[in-house]
Amino acid sequence: MIKSAGELISEAQTKINCVDANAAKLLYQNSNNSVIIDVREVNNYEELSLNDSINISRGLIEMKIGKHCPNPETLILTHCAGGGRASLAALTIQQMGYSNVHAITATFEEIKEIFD
Repeated sequence: MIKSAGELISEAQTKINCVDANAAKLLYQNSNNSVIIDVREVNNYEELSLNDSINISRGLIEMKIGKHCPNPETLILTHCAGGGRASLAALTIQQMGYSNVHAITATFEEIKEIFD
């Protein structure tokens, strides 16, 4: 049976911490060791991004996360345009051994409004 992207995202969201933009902002403000990872493609990131975010496209997350997050307990917030890629990336990061990963499951516009 072939799973759709929506099914994979829904399945991932049962295995990770999902937060809305307000909860993500509180987590970020109350953490001394945190990173916001924008998993959209680089052209989307360059067009408009959050002030404190780092761009690691979802397809490169496994290769680049260690450079930006050497500590497995770092608070990692992933986001994209609507929550799907952020959820899949969060699951991958969690499977790699990071213990404090959260996917922001809001639209980019909602996240930008709360964070900036």
